[in-house]
Amino acid sequence: MPPNYQFINNSKPTWLQITTVAICFLMNMLDGSNVMIISYTAPSLAKEFIINSQLMGFVFSAGLLGMAIGAMFIAPLADRIGRYALVLVSVILMGTTIFLTAFAQGVVHLIIFRILSGLGIGAMLASTATLASEYAPPKLKSLWVSFVMGGYPIGAVLSGLAVASLLPKYGWRMVFEFAGIATIITIPLIIFYMGESLDFLLKTQPAKALARLNKLLIKMHLPVLSELPVLSIVDKQKNTVASLMVPNLKWGTIKLWIGIFMSFATLYFLTSWIPKLAAITGMSVSLAIYAGTIFNLGAFGGIVTQGYLSAKFGLRPTISWFLFFTALLMISFGYFTGSIAILIMIGLIGFGIQGGFVGLYSLAAEIYPTKIRATGVGWAIGLGRAGAIIGPIIGGMLITTGMHMSATFFVFSIPLFVAALATWFNSPITK
Repeated sequence: MPPNYQFINNSKPTWLQITTVAICFLMNMLDGSNVMIISYTAPSLAKEFIINSQLMGFVFSAGLLGMAIGAMFIAPLADRIGRYALVLVSVILMGTTIFLTAFAQGVVHLIIFRILSGLGIGAMLASTATLASEYAPPKLKSLWVSFVMGGYPIGAVLSGLAVASLLPKYGWRMVFEFAGIATIITIPLIIFYMGESLDFLLKTQPAKALARLNKLLIKMHLPVLSELPVLSIVDKQKNTVASLMVPNLKWGTIKLWIGIFMSFATLYFLTSWIPKLAAITGMSVSLAIYAGTIFNLGAFGGIVTQGYLSAKFGLRPTISWFLFFTALLMISFGYFTGSIAILIMIGLIGFGIQGGFVGLYSLAAEIYPTKIRATGVGWAIGLGRAGAIIGPIIGGMLITTGMHMSATFFVFSIPLFVAALATWFNSPITK
């Protein structure tokens, strides 16, 4: 890295860094909103189109499938065309397809639009995590990435409040129109206030890289460069998925995939079944619904706390302890009775699992070099989505067989123990 660029790492965050990370946070809020909106409107959709539970399951899974494909096969394009460009493409795709969902005429349309919007959401999650890590000062990297990913549960909570207000008065179609428009109107923010990754421009050097880089440096009130640095042999190598399995990355990649798959399985079991499980405990229907909101509010607190602690004590130990203690909370869940105690436990579980889980995004961004960072983050998220699909299915099977709630929580504490161990032994990689 050129000497006059190096001191960026030692300077105070500039306005461009702050606005870029803030926009990434907003994009993840929209992601969380657009993922959850289908769940909030499901009863109205099922009633209008006469969709049974099995067909509605396909609608839900379509979104997860799209997110997996988007993360694994579209997000890697950010390593070729740039993070900024892919965020812009993702928000256009996401906003357009969410808006068009309002005009669906049946379950086939719903499935198609959920897959397409999922493509944008999956690509967006990987791109924003990557961009935030590359704009963050080194000492604050884990905190900034965690903050950005914390937008997801906040969006889930706010979308629930918005749907509760809009749905009874205007119907489900207006809900999707509103969500689509809310997403599309953020495009000018991206165009005028988000910057391309400096690391990407330096180490990939696309067309007009020097001019684009200097334009950003001027905005940051930093010295411009007279020339670009000479690329290393590693930087010149072609970017492929196979690059994630080169000798110095192979075991780190495998351990990351194990950790994120296991965390996804338990996380999506919880988000899918918490209201149902809360109701089983004897909690009123209204309180059982609030359980999901409390889970997401706890999640945001956990995500930010994890980011702060990771900056002080390191990513791997912090993530591992978050996941480990969440597993212990899940094992002890059955010993708590009473609505208030159960809601507190749900909030603490949301705090722990989301804090640890989102830390894995930061770990993925730390493991991989700039050249393949978006590819690495995207494939980790994409493979994790397999856990997101399997977790709720296994949970449903266990609940259907009549397994006691405490036993079900014990079963899903096991993946968290595995994720904690995989993360603990995921040694830092020399790049």
